[in-house]
Amino acid sequence: MRAFWVGAVLTGFAASARAQASHTDPFKEYTIAASDGSIKAKFIGSGASLSELWVKDKYGRFRDVVLGYDNTTLWQTDPGHPFLNSIIGRYANRIKNGLPGRNVVRVVLTNATSHIFRNGPDGAFAAHGGEIGWDRPDEGFPGDVTAKVVYRLSPGGKYDAVVTATATQKTPIMVTTHVYWNLDAFQETSNIFNHSLRIGSSKYIQGDIYLIPTGNLTSVQGTALDFRKERSLDPDDKPESKTPNLSLYSPNSGIRLDVTTNQPVVQVYTGNWLAMPRKKVHGGPSLQYEKFSAVAIEPEGYVDAINNPAWGVDQIYYPGRDFKWATNVPVLCPEVMHVA
Repeated sequence: MRAFWVGAVLTGFAASARAQASHTDPFKEYTIAASDGSIKAKFIGSGASLSELWVKDKYGRFRDVVLGYDNTTLWQTDPGHPFLNSIIGRYANRIKNGLPGRNVVRVVLTNATSHIFRNGPDGAFAAHGGEIGWDRPDEGFPGDVTAKVVYRLSPGGKYDAVVTATATQKTPIMVTTHVYWNLDAFQETSNIFNHSLRIGSSKYIQGDIYLIPTGNLTSVQGTALDFRKERSLDPDDKPESKTPNLSLYSPNSGIRLDVTTNQPVVQVYTGNWLAMPRKKVHGGPSLQYEKFSAVAIEPEGYVDAINNPAWGVDQIYYPGRDFKWATNVPVLCPEVMHVA
């Protein structure tokens, strides 16, 4: 089974108590919770990254449903750099046009050319902002961007994230979040094959061998990327008919998350390059987060639209044209089983 790469065409912290990320200690954890106690989370300033997210399962017990590090400094030092639960930019996903003999990709704007460090296989593209990435330093893009991230937890298990950004000159901006979900919290299984996914999309962005968009928007009909009817992430399962717009569900825990966003595309990645120690609450550190142990749902713009002008998508921002990315993710258990 390969990682899913789905270009699905979809038709600061805040909560009851507020916490502000420290400028002196980017690895300090901040805890927030909804006023009804239905959801609680921890974040660090580095990459505006989510380190824990706790919700109740069908037995009324809290589970931490996101991957993480016990040692928060690993958000900056893990050589695998999985962008763990971080905000990704300045331009998420892929930018093509790797220059032969040079470790950069070319980004051409009006009367200007910028070079971004390329980090994809064979030097074909820059991924998630370049060699280092926005969750660590920014690199190579024109001008300066000031970005603000606000997380909010509210009653009913609601988790909201909003990113706003302003630029000092013309620059491409495309942001996403990279939260790795396992709704079982590794209590019953070590992978996500029992999780079911539904995406309300009839098309996907066709990619080449490097998953760089070819420019074609292709029907999902008859392909492995057809998730219009909810079905398991196990490739051997057949579709079942259920109703949410975009959702992930585990029958083991009974936990479901539904995603709404102002972004036109979602990428779904099933973690087939994961290899890192689990945090203690998930049985670590002697056990590993391995491939297919989590799924990342990444709302974003059209991937590499800056190199596909036929799409008519403008991803260039400048003074007077600000960027906004917003996603709402209720994470809850529809039915709580009362056990003695």
